[in-house]
Amino acid sequence: MGAKQSLPKISKQDEAILTLKIQRDKLRSYQKQIQVVLDRENVIAKQHLASGQKDRALIALRRRKYQQSLLVKTDTQLETLEQLVSTIEYSLVEISVMHGISQGTEVLKEIHKELNVETVEQLLSETQEAQAYQQEISELLANQLTNDEEDAVQDELRELEAALLGETRPIPKLPNAPLSDPVAPTPEPVRETQGEERVAIPA
Repeated sequence: MGAKQSLPKISKQDEAILTLKIQRDKLRSYQKQIQVVLDRENVIAKQHLASGQKDRALIALRRRKYQQSLLVKTDTQLETLEQLVSTIEYSLVEISVMHGISQGTEVLKEIHKELNVETVEQLLSETQEAQAYQQEISELLANQLTNDEEDAVQDELRELEAALLGETRPIPKLPNAPLSDPVAPTPEPVRETQGEERVAIPA
């Protein structure tokens, strides 16, 4: 057999709200009954007047008036019950909100404890020590290398930087090379003009 499902726990506030709502529903049902009596007494009073029994008509109207006073009282009681229900429900919402704020405040306190001044200073100190250690290792390695090896390292670094720049920058598109060999233009022959005399140039 499967395990029994645990029923939700009912608090005293839930019981109080449930009791008030039951009383409210009873009052609403009672109001409907009163309204039925009012309509019936009105019909009875008309019938007695029609038959000439004025005294009995007056009694029916008095009973109807009494029922009207009861209806007014139930209206007041119903309004009071509804206000109580609304007040209790709103108070429960306020308690829930305050509980959430309290939990949030505790979380903030824990965060502030972890981020106190001593912790931040320790973190900065550890970071500075790590940077100093890295600088020390770098200088130690540089001292172990010859000048040529150090120059080769610098060249390799520049090559890496150039390769990275080449990956990030777009390569310009060059025009396509011609498929055929270029042909030199044919010079035009020089024509002599008519009437132009040749002049001998002395040696």
